Amino acid sequence: MAPLQAGALAPDIPGAPSPDGPHVVLFYKVTCPTCQVSAPVAERIHRQLSLVAVGQDPPERLDAYAREFDLSFPAVSEPPPYAISDAYGIRSVPTLFLVDGGRVVEAVESWNRDAWNALAARAGELTGTPVEEVSSAGDGLPPFRPG
Repeated sequence: MAPLQAGALAPDIPGAPSPDGPHVVLFYKVTCPTCQVSAPVAERIHRQLSLVAVGQDPPERLDAYAREFDLSFPAVSEPPPYAISDAYGIRSVPTLFLVDGGRVVEAVESWNRDAWNALAARAGELTGTPVEEVSSAGDGLPPFRPG
């Protein structure tokens, strides 16, 4: 299974806010080391764009994770068997999707600084809002880390 590709219909996320216009969907798990590394970057994306997250954990763990990493984006708890993740073709976390008009514009698996910056910039283009770089070489994060 591969993540949904550009042009695919983006499945609804029950319990999530329904953003108007382009938005980012993030899939993560609180015990995933790569998700923990990239959490501050997800928050930077959320501060500039609309971001909805799907956490593969119980609500109380998502809440503790949000407090630990100072996250303010909305997160939907997805219990096993991970029907939402399956509908999006999730193979690993973190995975980001840029969605516009109910369709996937692009997807990024794992932590990849260049790809996350490019996705955020593309979202900015679609919204007409300039987006600052969400990660740079000086922020202490590796350029790539598999999920």
